[in-house]
Amino acid sequence: MNLLGIDYGQKRIGLAWVDDGLGVVLPFGVLMNKKEMVLGDLDQLVRDQRIGKIVIGLPLGLDGSENANTAVVRQFGSSVSRVIHIPCDYMDERLTSQYADAMGGEASRDEKSAMVILQSYLDQRKR
Repeated sequence: MNLLGIDYGQKRIGLAWVDDGLGVVLPFGVLMNKKEMVLGDLDQLVRDQRIGKIVIGLPLGLDGSENANTAVVRQFGSSVSRVIHIPCDYMDERLTSQYADAMGGEASRDEKSAMVILQSYLDQRKR
């Protein structure tokens, strides 16, 4: 099954992709977060790439508590599930940006953050 990782931001949405059978997470671009277009863009991407599940980074406080940003991301995930008809899981994204900044390569910080989110999700499933 193909999975899509999302690092949700108010301006940009970082994307990462993995074929679960291969297990290699790759950067997959950035969508500008234009409210009226983003769900349509994601729907097209999900169909084109045969995505079976979306994993969205969940912004939590350092103590693990939910906050206003958490609610925004959960609302986005609910909209994705409702409009695109695809299951969405959430993955704790604490410290994701720090890991992304430490990565090399040509991918954007948003893509790298999405990669970290998706890799963390895969690692957690293996436990």
